[in-house]
Amino acid sequence: MKRDFIIKAAVSLIVIAAAIFNIASFSAECKNIRSDVLRLHVVADSDSESDQQLKLMVRDAVLEKGGELFNGSVTAQTAKSKITPQIAELKETAEEVLQKNGCTNEVEITVQEEFFNTRCYENFTMPAGVYTAVRVNIGSAQGQNWWCVMFPPLCLPAASADADAFFTEAEMKVISASPQYEPRFKIVEIMETIKNKLNPE
Repeated sequence: MKRDFIIKAAVSLIVIAAAIFNIASFSAECKNIRSDVLRLHVVADSDSESDQQLKLMVRDAVLEKGGELFNGSVTAQTAKSKITPQIAELKETAEEVLQKNGCTNEVEITVQEEFFNTRCYENFTMPAGVYTAVRVNIGSAQGQNWWCVMFPPLCLPAASADADAFFTEAEMKVISASPQYEPRFKIVEIMETIKNKLNPE
């Protein structure tokens, strides 16, 4: 009986160790993805129908004005140096759109480190954690937001990039998975949420 107990305990330890290694490996790939991805985050003044429509107008104007900035050439590593000099011009463009539509709200545009929960977009998933993001706040920025991936250019209007041209095979397995069938996304989200609360940017 003692021998059976030792065998069962050993098997249990092996299973636990394998699970920990599996989560650690998944978490490491998520970290690699976060370090490479540049996100665009546009936040409306409120959830009213008119403010949500204005949000999309601002998004379109900023993307058009940004031109070469938003075609996938600006990476997470170069975002601050390349986008910051253009912020005043982008802000002016966004506010002109608002004014033409009878809105006097100001727009704030920043390049910052920002925490995101796990987000799904059509055929790919971005794991939770802190990403470099271009954030566009309209007015009080209390409304629903629109977000997308600027680098790699996966979901912008003119995007034509294939994800596998930018991500490793292991990273592709992560972003191609669905949180509905992959519980490790939730575990990573819990871990990253705790980390972000303990060490906010």
